[in-house]
Amino acid sequence: MGTGSVDLIFADPPFNIGYQYDLYDDKKTEDEYLSFCDTWISECHRVLKSDGSFWLAIGDEFAAELKLLSQRIGFHCRSWVIWYYTFGVNCARGFSRSHTHLFHFVKDKEKFTFNGENPAVRVASARQLVYADTRANSKGRLPDNTWILRPQDVPEPAFSVSHDTWCYSRVAGTFKEREGFHGCQMPEQLLGRIIRISSDPGDIVLDPFAGSGTTLAVAKKLGRRYSGIELSKEYVSRIQLRLDQCGVGDTLDGTDGPAGGVPTSKGKTRTKFLNGRPVIPLSAESEQAVVDAFLESSDGHSADYVLCEPALSSRFLNACKAKSVPGDPRLWNAFLLRVRKAGKLPRAESTGQRLSSVEMDPYSDASEVSSRLMMLDYGLTLDELLCSPDAVSEFDKMASMFAPGHQPFQYRWSALSLRKRATTKRFREAANAGYQHWSQQKQPRRRGLESCVSKQYSRPGVYVIYDDQFPIYVGETRNLSLRVERILHSEMWARFNPNAIRTWEIDEEIDQFALRSYLVTQQKPLLNSSFLLREPAANTQGNAS
Repeated sequence: MGTGSVDLIFADPPFNIGYQYDLYDDKKTEDEYLSFCDTWISECHRVLKSDGSFWLAIGDEFAAELKLLSQRIGFHCRSWVIWYYTFGVNCARGFSRSHTHLFHFVKDKEKFTFNGENPAVRVASARQLVYADTRANSKGRLPDNTWILRPQDVPEPAFSVSHDTWCYSRVAGTFKEREGFHGCQMPEQLLGRIIRISSDPGDIVLDPFAGSGTTLAVAKKLGRRYSGIELSKEYVSRIQLRLDQCGVGDTLDGTDGPAGGVPTSKGKTRTKFLNGRPVIPLSAESEQAVVDAFLESSDGHSADYVLCEPALSSRFLNACKAKSVPGDPRLWNAFLLRVRKAGKLPRAESTGQRLSSVEMDPYSDASEVSSRLMMLDYGLTLDELLCSPDAVSEFDKMASMFAPGHQPFQYRWSALSLRKRATTKRFREAANAGYQHWSQQKQPRRRGLESCVSKQYSRPGVYVIYDDQFPIYVGETRNLSLRVERILHSEMWARFNPNAIRTWEIDEEIDQFALRSYLVTQQKPLLNSSFLLREPAANTQGNAS
């Protein structure tokens, strides 16, 4: 790989403890092993970007040596994480082994990716876990540097009785992620935390010891580009099969976070969790306070409109604070949607801005791509994204980098409009009716992006953008030439290496949607919303050529 080309490296090398790999000899002399590590860690330093991160998993035997070796090569250690299994292993003539070392290295001590505000990285606080305290920050907190794998997530027997040999311990064996062909398989949830916190969607993740392919599978699910190195041809074929069976946006296998509804020692039921997030009860008193705050601040608009309009949203949150509604802004917005779902909000009297697809065309792609990236990386639904002030602010910022010059309301409303259109019966029927038609049509040839910046392409149409090989995004626009010109001059788009395009000349909005739905369902591009997937054929394998 090229010098300075990789954003994140995760390495789980052989521990030199005599493990039986397919090809590699795991019982070298100390000097041989350290020389081997010096070579591959130096290569990691070479290919890593200046602001990249290098994570190293290693056992007790060489943890200290590899930390010092990595620092001599030029890495700086940000964290020394202990991955702790909450069970003991009876060892002959030694203390029980129940941990692995995870070193977080960077090349630049000041400039590196660390997404500490990502809610999918943060963990519940004691107030949330034990006391069900609605005053707790609903964002939770960053994890400590000891990460726990719960005993109920690990199969028996988890280890051999040997002091220094791993067996099945690294994966929650009750879940489908157990591949079976590699005994040192990492849990997807653990890799998810590392990849989310040390990279962004579209970044390149490298695993120099691909093994069972967990790093690559998690990177794909989280919308990263990925590359792996593996000696065993058998492992490579199995890794490829695993990658073929997962898709961008798929849920990570395994379990992460606390079990819900478990009584504390005092008999009080602690916080319940849904999809890893605390579910805070909404009392009748709080519910009425939320309704009153909404009536005072909404100016007759709908709840969706209030969430999308920053000024009205701020007024609503200030009203909740003034009425001492338990929780914080994210919870207050979530309470608002919960009350609306229960049918307890009045019908909106004011329609406010009514944006047509033509009006949203200059930024509709930016809105879709940004919401897709936020939903992938943060693990949020669209409603959860709009409810979180921090997350939706990040969404606004990202969308403005894809298509500058527009207002937060416009970006947010466009994201909601895509969902509303995708769930409208007329559009879904058109997508289903057009599926057979488009599946029988020959696709236009691919050409360079620059070829579409001309008067000839100043027309409505649907397009597919590719990187060197795979589809990145399927879009629709009123002016193909202007859309492509903006993409070519966007630093955000450049991160995804767009270099080729296919185009279809289509004018009607409903026909554009039908073709987009077909293409997204078939080709599974990275940056499109899942709302476009055609439900009856959502699992169809597409041709990425």
